[in-house]
Amino acid sequence: MANYLHEGDLPDGLFGGVASVAVDSETMGLRLGRDPLCVVQLSAGDGDAHLVRLSRPDYAAPNLKALLADPAVTKILHFGRFDIAMFRLHLGVVTTPVYCTKIASKLARTYTDKHGLKDLSRELLGVDMSKVQQSSDWGAPSLSAEQVAYAAS
Repeated sequence: MANYLHEGDLPDGLFGGVASVAVDSETMGLRLGRDPLCVVQLSAGDGDAHLVRLSRPDYAAPNLKALLADPAVTKILHFGRFDIAMFRLHLGVVTTPVYCTKIASKLARTYTDKHGLKDLSRELLGVDMSKVQQSSDWGAPSLSAEQVAYAAS
């Protein structure tokens, strides 16, 4: 299991032939139209995490864009509505098909009102996630080791 940091885009053919990929993003805030998209994290479920630090403001990432729009690959997200909107705005892609774990949690876990990723990870996987880096400076010229570890988790 390893974490890979890619500058600007994914390498050619990295996720070729996969049926699904987990996707998340990091931004400079939560306001669509104001805040930039900075990092996209992906994993095919093999334990490896691939982080793409996007080049702004052009967002030229043809391999990432192709993967997000690939109808043969299901994108698994948590609270995907925000990520999908950021991908549409900044990358110009319609992310499809998608599976949102937050919606799945609300449908399946009717006994609770706790559907955040941290709560799901703790209850279903026994993993206690730290959210300390969530609001760190994702637009910095380089990512810290703590940011990479957080994004990969």
